Amino acid sequence: MPPEIEVSYSSGRNNKSQAPISGSEMAANYIRSLFPKGEIELQEQVIVLYMNRANVPIGFHRHSKGTITQGLIDVRIILGVALKCLCVNMIVAHNHPSGNTKPSPADIDMTKKLKASARLMQINLLDHIIITK
Repeated sequence: MPPEIEVSYSSGRNNKSQAPISGSEMAANYIRSLFPKGEIELQEQVIVLYMNRANVPIGFHRHSKGTITQGLIDVRIILGVALKCLCVNMIVAHNHPSGNTKPSPADIDMTKKLKASARLMQINLLDHIIITK
């Protein structure tokens, strides 16, 4: 017999004191602050910010660490976390250690796939931000 799957969520704190994310620049600054010191220029990392209907952050998830030139994204995991925390809106961000903010063709393709998949779950992918120092 397979094991029972347990699903749980704990907000860990009161989000009412959090300000809503009101734009890409605010989101970028918020997410940039989540990177450990010196790691924005080290290797690509993907962080997802999950928010409620009012764009108040519910929490964030350090989705993955990649290589110097490539981030790793699994749409199923991103959406699994989104469903688990009951988010309505989300922002995906990853860094480019090179300092170049131009999205690669792979970045654009992944964003389209994630946006379409999220839409099926009535979750809005508001932005995909490339973070640099």
